[in-house]
Amino acid sequence: MVFEFLDQIFSVNIGGNTFTLTAFVMAGIFMAIGVIIAKIVRSIFNKRFAPSLTEHSAKNTSKFLYYGIIIVTFLGVITSQGIDLSGLIVAGGIFGVVIGFATQSVVSNLISGFFLMIEKPAKIGDLVEIQGMGITGTVMDMTTFSTKIRIADGTVVRIPNDKVFTSNIRSVSGSSIRRMEKIVGIGYTEKINIAKTSIINKIEEKIPYVLIDPQPKVIVEELADSSVNLKVILWHSKEHWAKIDPIILEVIKESLDDAGIEIPFPHRVIKINKSQLLDSN
Repeated sequence: MVFEFLDQIFSVNIGGNTFTLTAFVMAGIFMAIGVIIAKIVRSIFNKRFAPSLTEHSAKNTSKFLYYGIIIVTFLGVITSQGIDLSGLIVAGGIFGVVIGFATQSVVSNLISGFFLMIEKPAKIGDLVEIQGMGITGTVMDMTTFSTKIRIADGTVVRIPNDKVFTSNIRSVSGSSIRRMEKIVGIGYTEKINIAKTSIINKIEEKIPYVLIDPQPKVIVEELADSSVNLKVILWHSKEHWAKIDPIILEVIKESLDDAGIEIPFPHRVIKINKSQLLDSN
């Protein structure tokens, strides 16, 4: 009786639909239940499933579950009150098409970010190379729309996720050891075996981070126009790449200098016609 009396006093007509005080109270109760369920689901996910995911993936999935349950509850409450959503759906569809054309790149980045989180080609802290873009560095963050990579000079590059997803990603941190290759040329008159032995001995002496198994080796890469090109191959732990790469060419050059082996460089021969020089004077 009390609710019927209050419904007669507190009733609102919106868009041809009459809403009573009881309807508002029930809607509030259902929304509160939906929020409680969303919090429980988020808490269970964070305790049981989040630890097995990356920090970014766990955070985004947790938000998706929480707000998804709330939105579904809200739509269920509206529908239970007899509100016709057909007109809203049509208008929303047209509006969605317009927004879709205007935000193609945003949607593309969003979808690409979703697939990157599922596929996980790299994780935060990995050293990667985005081939085709000339970007090599450490992954700092992978958000919904972009990936941030810290490159060698210390700056951070923000790359849209659709560019990352459609590029070849070379992960330097994917396995425990790495192979490094460098090319150096020696003169045709030099002894190849002496050059090989000198390079390997100097690497073992100067760079302790190089693995002895597999052992460093030097092979003939190419008989070029003015030099015999040697390929130096060595293996190292993934943590030591930054310690070896800056000095390896210096060590190779030093080894060839110690062995008295020439590294060819362009020569120019200038011929002076003395008779023409005398005539001009």
